[in-house]
Amino acid sequence: MDTSDFKNGLSIIVDNDIFTIVEFQHVKPGKGGAFVRSRLKNVRTGAVIEKTWRAGEKMDQAILDRYPLQFSYEQDGDYYFMDTESYELSPVPREKIGDGVKYLMEGLEVTALAHAGELINVDLPITVEATIAQTEPGERGNTASGGGKPATLESGAVIQVPFFINIGDKVKVDTRSDQYLERVKE
Repeated sequence: MDTSDFKNGLSIIVDNDIFTIVEFQHVKPGKGGAFVRSRLKNVRTGAVIEKTWRAGEKMDQAILDRYPLQFSYEQDGDYYFMDTESYELSPVPREKIGDGVKYLMEGLEVTALAHAGELINVDLPITVEATIAQTEPGERGNTASGGGKPATLESGAVIQVPFFINIGDKVKVDTRSDQYLERVKE
């Protein structure tokens, strides 16, 4: 494949690492040859880089497999996930999950990303629902105003919640920004 095949979301191999195209732009200056400016996200680390290609430059496409896994338990720094089809348990080191480990609860469905049979990383769902395990009681008369208080979820993650949220309430949280979204009605 070459630069004319670029599409947002396409995965390519650059310098023996796998990157996903975040955005790209074909540029045709008045003088000189055309080129393609691109922003690439490293699939393993999440780092974003900028790279310029000559028009028509060739590279290898990375075929990524995505499949569901279900979190089971953590032991000695490894996180064990069950393949929902084969029921096989696989240990995944913390680095492949990143900050998302704080949202892992038994039974949580995640998406595994693999290339050539090697697990590259684990993507958490964009939102999770969790029960509040610990928070201060809301102060009387301060439940409607802005602001918030820290609360610890059953998974161990600490987020900011509005004053009216209490222990035992179920909330929806954005795992990318650690932001409270809403209280979940049971």
